[in-house]
Amino acid sequence: MDKAKLLSLLVPPSVTIKAGMKKLDETAEKILFVVNENHKLCGTVTDGDIRRGLINGLRFDDKIEEVMNQNFTAVYLDDENIEEKAKEVMLKNKFEQIPVIDSNGIIKDVILWTDIFGTLVRQKHYATKPNKVVIMAGGKGTRLDPFTRILPKPLIPIGEKPVIEVIMDTFSKYGFNKFVYTLNYKKEYIKLYLQENKFSYEIEWVEEPDFLGTIGSLSLLEDKLRDTFYVVNCDSLLNYDYEKILLWHKKSQAVLTIVGCHNEIKIPFGVLELSNGDLVMIREKPTHDVIINTGIYIMEPKVISNIPKGRKIDMNEFIDIILKRGEKVTVYPISSGWFDIGQWEEYKKCVNMLLDRDLL
Repeated sequence: MDKAKLLSLLVPPSVTIKAGMKKLDETAEKILFVVNENHKLCGTVTDGDIRRGLINGLRFDDKIEEVMNQNFTAVYLDDENIEEKAKEVMLKNKFEQIPVIDSNGIIKDVILWTDIFGTLVRQKHYATKPNKVVIMAGGKGTRLDPFTRILPKPLIPIGEKPVIEVIMDTFSKYGFNKFVYTLNYKKEYIKLYLQENKFSYEIEWVEEPDFLGTIGSLSLLEDKLRDTFYVVNCDSLLNYDYEKILLWHKKSQAVLTIVGCHNEIKIPFGVLELSNGDLVMIREKPTHDVIINTGIYIMEPKVISNIPKGRKIDMNEFIDIILKRGEKVTVYPISSGWFDIGQWEEYKKCVNMLLDRDLL
C-alpha cells in the first residue's frame, strides 16, 4: 500500500467516533488503524465496532479508543514469506486487510486482499432466503410533486432503472428474492411494469381499499407472511449487507428492528443557552448528531396482529402500540450507506453519489 493511502487509514486514539465514521466512509477500506504518536498500532476499528459501541450507550463525541478492537491480527515485517503468511490469515479469517508491524509494534504497511489475489474480488456466497421483503408502494409521493402527478414514486428512475428495481436488485445480492408490494396510488402503472418485465424474483402484491397510512396496508398481508420479513419504504435505498442485519435481528430476539442511520443536523442560527432568563452563551450554528429512521425494518409475523384492520395507521403509532405491549423493539445503527429519494434535493444528491461510487 502506498504511504498516502496508509496514512489515510491511521487515526489517533483521541479522535471521536463521529470523525472515525466519516473517515471510514471516505476511505472505503472498511477499517481504520488506531495508532499512538509513534505509529504503534493500538487497535483496529470497523463499522461493526462502532455500531456495538453506539448500541452500548457511547456517544458520537466519545473517543474512538472506546470502540477499538485491541485483539487484532497482524503479520510481522521480518516474517519469512510475509505474503504467504498474509494469504493464510486472510483465507482462514476472511480478512480483507492485514496490518504489517515491526518488532516494536509500529505499523509499516497494510496488505490488501487485492495485493495477494490480484483483481479477484472476494465474493461471499449468500444462500437464498425464505424471508419476504414488503415494499410499501402505495403512497402519493407528494414531496416529489409535480413528478409524481405523472408517474408514481416507485417508478422514479435511479440511473437506468426505477427505484423499486434498484431495491429488489440490492436485496437479491444478499439472497432475498421474494417481494410483496402494497399498492394504491397509480397502482396500474406499477402492476404493468412488474408484469411486463420478466424478473427472476417472486413478486406479488395487494391493493389498499383506501389510503391506510405508512403501515396500515400490512394488515392485508397476514396470510402471506409466515416468517421474519423486511418492510421497506419505496423511497429508501440502502447500500448494506441485508443478511447481516437479519442475523443481528434474530440474535437480539426483538419483534421489530429499525435500521437507523447517523445524521448530522445543522442549525443555521445562533442558539441561545439560558439560565433563569439570563444568557449563558451563544452557540453559533451548532450541529447535533442523531440516529434517524431510514424507513427500513425487520419484523416478526406476530406483530401484524397489532395493526387495526382497515384503518389508517402510521409507523410511529404502530411502534408505540408494540412498545406499550412490552414487546422488544431494537435499532440497528449504521454510519452511512442510506439514501432518501423522497424529496428532490435528496434525490439529486443520491443519484450523484451512487453514480460516483459505481453503485448503479
